[in-house]
Amino acid sequence: MSATNSILSTRVCAASKHSAIIVVAASILISACSTTPLSAYTEDTPPLVLLPASQAGIDDKRGRFREIFCTILEERKATLPDYMPCDDALTQVGTEPQATGRNVELGQSKRYLTAAIVPGIGWDCIHEWLNMKNTAATHVRQFGYDMAIIQVDALSSSANNARQIRDAIMAMELKETEPGLVLFGYSKGTPDILEAVVSYPEIRKHIAAVVSIAGSVGGSPLANDATQSQLNRLRHWPDAKCTIGDDGALDSLRPSTRRSWLANNPLPGDFPYYSLITFPNPERISSILESSYEKLSRIDARNDGQVIFYDQVIPGSTLVGYINADHWAISVPIARSHETIASMFVDKNNYPREALLEAVLRFVEEELSASEK
Repeated sequence: MSATNSILSTRVCAASKHSAIIVVAASILISACSTTPLSAYTEDTPPLVLLPASQAGIDDKRGRFREIFCTILEERKATLPDYMPCDDALTQVGTEPQATGRNVELGQSKRYLTAAIVPGIGWDCIHEWLNMKNTAATHVRQFGYDMAIIQVDALSSSANNARQIRDAIMAMELKETEPGLVLFGYSKGTPDILEAVVSYPEIRKHIAAVVSIAGSVGGSPLANDATQSQLNRLRHWPDAKCTIGDDGALDSLRPSTRRSWLANNPLPGDFPYYSLITFPNPERISSILESSYEKLSRIDARNDGQVIFYDQVIPGSTLVGYINADHWAISVPIARSHETIASMFVDKNNYPREALLEAVLRFVEEELSASEK
């Protein structure tokens, strides 16, 4: 075992029994004692290349998103949980496009977009324990937007969850005029969405855009070093109500699975795709994610503790921004409801998520309006 795991074990003994169950379960998922390569030698792979975004069909609009996000952060800072200055919230990677100088609209939405969020692996096991206050939904609703969570199986494959996304969208009361759904995929939620839009063309007319946030588009090498049975221990998380489902979540996260799927399934061009990448400074990695961060760093230190930065980009998408947050901080507000655990294990969990959601919705709305002119 690594020294980090030994430290975690010592800290767990000092925590309450309730907290220990949670931390041990999390440690099983993100840590392992194996020293085998995360990406083993194989010839069973589609041809791959790693190119600069400008040469890979990626439209880089980080400059405009920075304008929008920074304006919102400063305008709302008196009321935002976890406020931080914009330069701390975003990571500047390479040469970022210049700001446009255009005005940032902060009033009521004219399109009334709904952020339909597909959560990541294990979400259905932990969301009751998280005791979230729906602050993000409350925040964006005051500006004419809406937010909803699309429930998918916590431990099932992307193919299974794609069908659930299809069923959820078809059950919604949606306008028959312009599409109003912005599908947000967090972590495994992104490949779940991508499989849904490929497999079920009947939902496309309702979708205005797809946004990946820390999405495991290309999978994660950590999935090569874990088993589904380890993942299934999340069913014993306090207050968990999840089931095993089709038992295929981990296989859906393996890089070989994701890359083969992308090679064989061109994405439909009915709507735009956007990629928001978690690219934290090393000091922004929570202690419980340090072991998995170091493990992924054998391949590339530019990772969020669960996914490498280049594996988060949807092919042919618009690059929105690089976020200075680890994989959990961007979406899982553990510190807001479990302060003791946060101080011991999830100590870099603060992030202005409400402002980020508003900024992405305003950015997408602006993009959609510009495309119609």
